[in-house]
Amino acid sequence: MMKAAMILPAIGVVAAVALSSMFIVDEREKVLVLQFGQVKQIKEDPGLGFKIPLIQEVVRYDGRILGFLTQPLEVTPLDDRRLVVDAFARWRIVDLVNFRESVGTEGVRAAQVRLERILNAAIREVLGSVPSNRVLSEDRTSLMNQIRDRARRESSALGIEVVDVRLTRTDLPEQNLAATFARMRAEREREAADEIARGNEAAQRVRATADRTVVELTSGARRDAEVIRGEADAQRNGIYAEAFGRDPEFFAFTRSMTSYERALRGENSSIVMQPDSQFFEYLRSDSVAPAPGQVDPGQGAPQAATQTAPVAE
Repeated sequence: MMKAAMILPAIGVVAAVALSSMFIVDEREKVLVLQFGQVKQIKEDPGLGFKIPLIQEVVRYDGRILGFLTQPLEVTPLDDRRLVVDAFARWRIVDLVNFRESVGTEGVRAAQVRLERILNAAIREVLGSVPSNRVLSEDRTSLMNQIRDRARRESSALGIEVVDVRLTRTDLPEQNLAATFARMRAEREREAADEIARGNEAAQRVRATADRTVVELTSGARRDAEVIRGEADAQRNGIYAEAFGRDPEFFAFTRSMTSYERALRGENSSIVMQPDSQFFEYLRSDSVAPAPGQVDPGQGAPQAATQTAPVAE
């Protein structure tokens, strides 16, 4: 019984020592086995590992790609316009021993502090070599790649690799926003005024061309009308001349009838002329009897009362 009582505790101690000598590495982790601060073992593959109990310790690090956001940083581009910039970086541990020696026991937190300093220096160096318009443009891929490459070279001494860097904000400082917006508004108004001026100039050219075309078409139409009218008048005069040459008396009669028709339209007008006027020659009648109290012209009486002057209303 006494042997059994002594064996059971011994077995328990041995089991405890055996369990404390084993450790499990997760697939998302990387592990260092340290002995009195010195690296004795590196285990990056998932599975079961062993260490010396009470003498060695296991330090675990995240083996995934990590990310952090830098604090807003004020930079001065090539044209001396200050900008507020912050970036998002993605990084991972690639050399556990170098990483342990560089950051010590603080691990990832200390690494991010030092990486932020490296990124800030790279951002200032890259963005300070280009004008602000390029920084504020939508296509900043080349600038971000340059920042990533510089940060990657500087951070390699820490045992880490910078996977990617993205500029998340590139704004003007608050005190410069009003002046910048006013300048942008003035530039847009100037461009709008130029566009309006060019539009008015084009409209004037179109309007002048249209006016010239109208004048040319009108002048051509009037010229053609005058030519046609002259030809018609010549043809009419030729017809009149031919008709007059055939029967002058009939021509005179028709012209007189036309004149009567135009003069005696029944409108509110009157015509007063001498009785012996030739205008009404075709309206006279030789059989008209003399009025009472008048003497026949053959007897020597005056002829002024022989006919009454026609009056047309």
